Amino acid sequence: MVSTLEKFIHSLDPRTLPRVLEIQSGIYFEGSIYEMFGNECSLSTGEVIKVIGFKINKLIASICENNEDSQFSAKVELPLNFPGLYKIVADKTPYVSIEEITRKVAIGPTRFGHPCFYSPEDIKLANVTIKQGEQITFNSVEDINGTMAVSCVMVRNNRSHSFILPLSQQGKFYECEDDQIYTLKEIAEWKIPKCRSRTVKLSNTLHTWDSSNPLPENFGGYLVLMPVYEVQAVMKFRKDVVHILSDLDVEVKDITDCYDTSSFLQPLSLEDVFERTSKEFPMVAEIMDGLLGSQKPYNLLHTGKEIVIYKKYQATRVIASEIRSDSSKRHFLIPMTYKGKFKRRPREFPTAYDLEIARSEREQLHVVATKAFDSPHTELFSVSVGDQFLVQQCQTSEVLCEGRKKVIDVLACEQILSNAYKKVLLPMYMEGGFVEVIHDKKQYQLSEICKEFRLPFNVKVSVRDLSMKEDVLAAVPGLQLEEEITDSYLLISSTSSPMESWEIPVYRLNMLVHLLSKDVQTVVPPMTRTTVEEISEEQYYMVRRYENQTVLPPPRPPKKPATLVQQPVFAVSEQDVSGVLQAPKV
Repeated sequence: MVSTLEKFIHSLDPRTLPRVLEIQSGIYFEGSIYEMFGNECSLSTGEVIKVIGFKINKLIASICENNEDSQFSAKVELPLNFPGLYKIVADKTPYVSIEEITRKVAIGPTRFGHPCFYSPEDIKLANVTIKQGEQITFNSVEDINGTMAVSCVMVRNNRSHSFILPLSQQGKFYECEDDQIYTLKEIAEWKIPKCRSRTVKLSNTLHTWDSSNPLPENFGGYLVLMPVYEVQAVMKFRKDVVHILSDLDVEVKDITDCYDTSSFLQPLSLEDVFERTSKEFPMVAEIMDGLLGSQKPYNLLHTGKEIVIYKKYQATRVIASEIRSDSSKRHFLIPMTYKGKFKRRPREFPTAYDLEIARSEREQLHVVATKAFDSPHTELFSVSVGDQFLVQQCQTSEVLCEGRKKVIDVLACEQILSNAYKKVLLPMYMEGGFVEVIHDKKQYQLSEICKEFRLPFNVKVSVRDLSMKEDVLAAVPGLQLEEEITDSYLLISSTSSPMESWEIPVYRLNMLVHLLSKDVQTVVPPMTRTTVEEISEEQYYMVRRYENQTVLPPPRPPKKPATLVQQPVFAVSEQDVSGVLQAPKV
């Protein structure tokens, strides 16, 4: 069946890739040179290309001045980094099955990848009945005992209920209203369903406007967004990957089922290479679709470069996040071979229960209160801002509650007074605030911290890693070392300078290679380099998600008794108490 390239890509399920297409007709039927991102290719009638991937490159926005149902006044082209925050208008067209939703809607590990739907009719499952109109949140697509299904959750009477919906489940499923705001890039990556447009409303006015802005001045209406995709394709007798925009005026025909694909070079992702058996290493590969960058090892990974891949293996990294109050934290993966040194930074604890989790046998935990807490029980201690404590241990205590004795969990501490120490008990449910007092001035290697302390652990770089040209951690004022993970890596070197090798991550570099039939030295270069890798928020949640699949969650803190009356809470900043800190007793 012949269709335009645009229509074909819009309806293409990425799970069916690769697809072989034959150019049929269009304004390029006589043959033409088409260039994008420095890649030139001739698209002649009868030309055959193999599509190996696609992603949204830009958006075509139809402007609606009044409401989402009004007539379009104009169409404009918007780049993905176009400024502004936008609210999504719920799609009024229902989906007819769970399978259609998984095929057209992005579902993933971040907060953007949890779409919500409702059914106008009750859905009866084995363990629960979903009532009409109840919001269903889709968390992930999973293989449940050989059956593909969606892991879902709904909230009823302030309680979460988890359940599974098989892909075969049919009905009408409508999008729920979404009160969040997004950038255009976030909408393009997560919120535009396949084969559908997406209507959005500008949530905040643009701070500046000039004549180059494609939107009308003081625009506050709606935009109907249609994506234009960048298509990755392989052509016969070429060693690189070409990039073609989906709105190119060309008609194509899918001939995958009747074409011998062996005439194309076989592009391999790093995941494909990693799945090869250990006996197949080392190997020589040429990069078909590489990375940009002048820093090593990324300058070894440009398109056309030849590399030696010596082996595959698992390596340990420590996940670290920048300490800051807002949400725009930077995240890093630090190799255990990092040669810089760290000094400790104070940790913050929101509850007494967090103090119990953090205490260790190695040293006594010394904290100062940054919030006041008025205890409802005479047997337990009331905390004032500036009070200092040495944390001892968890125990139980009897308290009088509505005239009856009740046993509750408490945290035994010693309050530091001017010339003495006073034994006190804090309720484990206490919602206060504490800041750690650091007396340890030692500088630690990363391996020492992981061995001697329990993560998470707050630090700052005191001595940068001199083996790195630029140590990105040295400029960060504070880091929280969160957990150790194991990740997949390939050890590579350049064929032109094989004196040093580099570790590159398998699952976070978007590049393609093809293998060459060349002799390769089997001895690994004597010098192996590692780097501190800065990762995006999405990558951060991915590595934590996969790492935590086998880790049991910590127990929840005890709940405050329902009969207790909430007392006023007064807060003070960390800076306000820094001048009254005392050293613990020896």
